Amino acid sequence: MILNKNFFKSSKILPVDKFIENVLYNKKFGYYSSKIPFGKTGDFLTAPGISNLFSEIIGIWLVSAWNTLGKPKKFNIVELGPGDGSLTKILLKTFQHFPEFDKATNIFLYEKSNLLKNLQKKNINNLKVKWIKNFTSIKKGPIIFFGNEFFDAIPIKQFSYKRNIMFEKYYLLNKKDEINEIYKKASRKDIAQIKKFKILKNLKFVEFPKLGLDELNKIIEKISILNGGLLLIDYGYLIPKNKNTLQSLINHKKNNLLNNLGEADITSLVNFKLLNEYFIRKRLKVKKIVTQKFFLEKMGIIERANNLSQKMSFKEQSNLYLRLKRLLDTKLMGNLFKVIFTYKSKKNNFLGFQ
Repeated sequence: MILNKNFFKSSKILPVDKFIENVLYNKKFGYYSSKIPFGKTGDFLTAPGISNLFSEIIGIWLVSAWNTLGKPKKFNIVELGPGDGSLTKILLKTFQHFPEFDKATNIFLYEKSNLLKNLQKKNINNLKVKWIKNFTSIKKGPIIFFGNEFFDAIPIKQFSYKRNIMFEKYYLLNKKDEINEIYKKASRKDIAQIKKFKILKNLKFVEFPKLGLDELNKIIEKISILNGGLLLIDYGYLIPKNKNTLQSLINHKKNNLLNNLGEADITSLVNFKLLNEYFIRKRLKVKKIVTQKFFLEKMGIIERANNLSQKMSFKEQSNLYLRLKRLLDTKLMGNLFKVIFTYKSKKNNFLGFQ
């Protein structure tokens, strides 16, 4: 068992985002620094781990985006938070069917965790792939960033209004190594930033992805210089929740947020309308936000599954369609997961959104 005090080294009182950042990314005790979270033996499954079809469809979409951008001779793709590397592994196989695209493409993986980076290198085992900690080395050619369940893993701030005064939520460590929630008056800077967003008006409880927007800023800067875009697939909502959406998982089961620190995953639901508003303010174009079901079906995932199933045994077919159901079913991942694409380009006929 990891002691709570290990996550409060810098201060005994931390805002929600800094506390969760420590719990997830502390170099010694952090969740992503000390544990492989993916797969049946981990704490959760992501879409690439459920079916290779998902990764193939992302590959086809990337080829189509390159086509839309005019088949540039140099093209960069960056996977954000690549997990165990299984998505990129399938992308590389898919790209072999498109030699012109494959030749033009540089592949970068943006990963914070050394543990996961080593796992990705082992799983992918391909010299074409480069790992990066920032985007400064990418200087030529359009760029497409993409992330599956990237944004939900970036810690958020939480605020609450009491008598029209905004307070920020903090976690306080007491002398018994227990953690308590407290509220302090929000800083003027944070209040000003939050009030810029129409989508956050009239809410009593506000979740604000300050660290996430800092990450997006770096990405947008690159897109603005080189042209290209950002594709995000994540679980989230369009209508503000007005409540706490933080959740913790361990062994595929829900966990009390303050239990099993460093051993359980912590995420929050993504506010897609906030992202939409943010991208527009940054002078990027945004495609209509769609569900994962809509996007994957528009990109031909059912046809691909039907095609593959013809050469399969009944047992293999059952497995294929069961996994497909998990990706598309409106009660499972189909509607809960949303897809947003923001871009800078004179072309706008990117597939999957209409």
